[in-house]
Amino acid sequence: MTSAPQVVESFLTYVELELGLSPNTVAAYRADLRDYAEFSASSDAPLLQPQREALPNYLRHLQETRKLATTSILRHVASLKMFFRFAKGRGLCVADPTELLETPHTWKRLPDVLTREQVKLLLAAAGSEEENRLRLRDVAIVELFYACGLRASELADMTLEDLHFELGVIRVIGKGRKERIVPLGTPAIAAVEAYVKVLRPTLLAVKTTRAKAAANRLFLTRSGGPMTRVVLWQLVQKLARKGGLRAIHPHTLRHSFATHLLSGGADLRIVQELLGHSNVVTTQIYTHVDADRLKSVHKKYHPRQ
Repeated sequence: MTSAPQVVESFLTYVELELGLSPNTVAAYRADLRDYAEFSASSDAPLLQPQREALPNYLRHLQETRKLATTSILRHVASLKMFFRFAKGRGLCVADPTELLETPHTWKRLPDVLTREQVKLLLAAAGSEEENRLRLRDVAIVELFYACGLRASELADMTLEDLHFELGVIRVIGKGRKERIVPLGTPAIAAVEAYVKVLRPTLLAVKTTRAKAAANRLFLTRSGGPMTRVVLWQLVQKLARKGGLRAIHPHTLRHSFATHLLSGGADLRIVQELLGHSNVVTTQIYTHVDADRLKSVHKKYHPRQ
């Protein structure tokens, strides 16, 4: 009989190779399933022979003992639903305890968005080349985040082959290994070209005992290593502090990209495609963010104005 760890590994192989999910998503599934397996073992409830009360007890444990946010619990629920559907479908599990589980819903929070002036402050926080020898890289990173609405993982994985300056576009590999083409604005092209031609060769040539990035990786650390999504988050947060802004992260720039496009009159479906959303419902939240646009529409069309 197939053991629980073997089923888990088969599931992870399935979502990675057959569904094409990203390494980050696969890692999240692995962590969630390991967590549930440990809880099941401590509760004397085998993973592949779940008792009826096992799952409610686990969700209660996440909420009351672990004090996880609703969004984190939702992710655990999604992981378990995927796993048990896979296991039951292949006859590896006696029952699917998630079949009757209703997915809890939470209020959608409006995304945090920078104003155009705040974006300028963030770029200015990179300073001069005298005080920040990585200025060209830092400016190029912020410009790409804001100009293209990229996720941190998408920017971290970007290579030189993904840049097409002559066409004014970049190739982006998003969630599920889905590919999309995103236009580049003039400031972003100038910033990335300056970094690639002037600073990147210097970083690539740094001699160090640390792991070096692949030769075609676009953004490098000061020691020539690969810039991970965590390092990108840290960089954006550092620049925000220097610029006197509130705490932000790369996704704030993605939110700003979408909101500013829509407030400028862009079609919702086009913004959906640029962001790489599989469902337009995900994109629609940005239509509720631009207060200035809402007020102008209200003033123009409401009969009591």
